[in-house]
Amino acid sequence: MSVFRDDFLWGGACAANQFEGAWDVDGKGASVPDMCTNGSHTVPKWVTTTIHPDRLYPSHEAIDLYHHYKEDIALFAEMGFKCFRLSIAWTRILPNGDDAQPNEAGLAFYDSIFDECHKYGIEPLVTLCHFDIPMGLVEQYGSWRSRKTLECFARYAETCFKEYSGLVHYWLTFNEINILLHSPFSGAGIAFQEGENRSQVIYQAAHHVLLASATATRLAHQYDPANQVGCMLAGGSFYPYSCNPEDVWESVQKEQENLLFIDVQVRGRYPGYARKLFAEKQVQLHTEPGDDALLRENTVDFISFSYYASRCVAASLEGKAVNDGNVVRSVKNPYLQTSQWGWAIDPLGLRITMNQLYDRYQKPLFLVENGLGAHDTVEPDGSVHDDYRIDYLRRHIEAVKQAVSDGVDLMGYIAWSGIDLVSASTGEMSKRYGFVYVDKQDDGTGTLARSKKDSFDWYQKVIRSNGADL
Repeated sequence: MSVFRDDFLWGGACAANQFEGAWDVDGKGASVPDMCTNGSHTVPKWVTTTIHPDRLYPSHEAIDLYHHYKEDIALFAEMGFKCFRLSIAWTRILPNGDDAQPNEAGLAFYDSIFDECHKYGIEPLVTLCHFDIPMGLVEQYGSWRSRKTLECFARYAETCFKEYSGLVHYWLTFNEINILLHSPFSGAGIAFQEGENRSQVIYQAAHHVLLASATATRLAHQYDPANQVGCMLAGGSFYPYSCNPEDVWESVQKEQENLLFIDVQVRGRYPGYARKLFAEKQVQLHTEPGDDALLRENTVDFISFSYYASRCVAASLEGKAVNDGNVVRSVKNPYLQTSQWGWAIDPLGLRITMNQLYDRYQKPLFLVENGLGAHDTVEPDGSVHDDYRIDYLRRHIEAVKQAVSDGVDLMGYIAWSGIDLVSASTGEMSKRYGFVYVDKQDDGTGTLARSKKDSFDWYQKVIRSNGADL
C-alpha cells in the first residue's frame, strides 16, 4: 500500500530559460539568462543587451525544446507523468516586458504545449517567473527596484490567466523567491550602483515582488476560482554546526531570513522579526497605501519548494570548512557526503524540512524540485547507467513517504528534471539531472538527440506504483 493519496501528482520540472532555446525566435525578447555566458550566471555590474559573438550563451539554444516539445512530452507521458512543471517565458509573451499587446506567436506556443500535455492526461504546473526577467525592464527601470515592474508583471500575469484559463489549474508566481537574497542578478535582474546599500535595494525589490505575487494570486482567483496558486521556496533547513547556543541562534536567524518572504505570502503580513532585521541592515521599505491590504487579502493556496540539500551554519567561520558549491553559502557538515558539485546529500533533511514547513504554516506542501546533478557517461551502446541518481531519488522519496506518514499534507513530488537541461547556476550541460539524456555538451556541440537513462524506467515504475515500489 502506498502512503500517497490517489490523486498524488508525480512528475518532472523544467524552466523555460534552461530548456526552450529559440531565444530570439518568433518575436521573443531578451531576458536576464539570455545575457549569461557559460561558466557563470553571476553578473556583478550593470548589463545591457549586447551579445558578444565570440562567447557561448547556453540559453540561446539550450536543448531546443521549442522545436522538440512533442517528442519530449511524449517521453514524459511514457514515464507516466501526472504533472509537468514548466515556466512561461515572460519575454515570449511580452518581448520587452511592458508591451501593450502580447506576442501572438508566444501565446500560441504555450497553447500548443498545454494541449499536448492534456492529450496525455498530464496536468501542467506553471511558474510565471522562473528568474527570466525581461532585459527591457532591467534597462528601463532597474528590474524590481521599480514599482513599474510590478505593473508590467500584473499585465503579463493577467494575459496568461486569460489565455490559458481551463488549460492550467496550478500556478506558481515566482521561482525560489528567496534566491533574491543570495544571487540578486540571476534571481531577479538586480544590479548595484557603486556604494549603495545592497540590502536596501534587495528588500525594496523583494517588497515589489511580494506585491506582484499577491496581485497575481488575486487575478488568478478572479479568472478562475478553481485556480490553485502557490509560492515557491528554495528549501533546506539550517542546522547549527554545534550545540553551542551561539551556533543555534545563528541557525534560527538564518531560518528566519530564509522564510521571510514565504511568511508574507502565506500569512499576508511581514513577521515581527522583520522589524529587527530591517533595522540591522538599515533598510527602510517604501510602501504605498493599499500595500498591506493587498498582501493580507491575497495569500497563496499552497507552499511549493525545492530541496537539494540542507545547510549548516556557525556563529564563527574560523577554523571551519566552507561549502561554496551551492548558491546558499554554508559550513560543511562533517556528517554528510556531497555531490560532485559539493552539495550536501541529506535525505533525512528533506523529512525535517517538510515537517518544519508544515508545522509552521499548516497549508498543503508541494515538492516541485528534487534531484541530483551529476556527470553521466554514455556507453558504447548508447545506454546511461545512472544508478547514483536512482539511489539519490530513492532515498529522498523514502524520506518524503516518512514525512507524509508524519502527517504532512503533500500534493505531489516533481523531480528536477524530466530531461537534461542547462544548469541555472553555471550554464553547464555536463551537470545533468534528467531521466532523458540530451546529446548537448558544454561547448555547445551535439546532435540534441534524446535517449533514456536507466532512471527513466525506474521512475516509470515508481509512478506506476504510486511510490510503493522504489
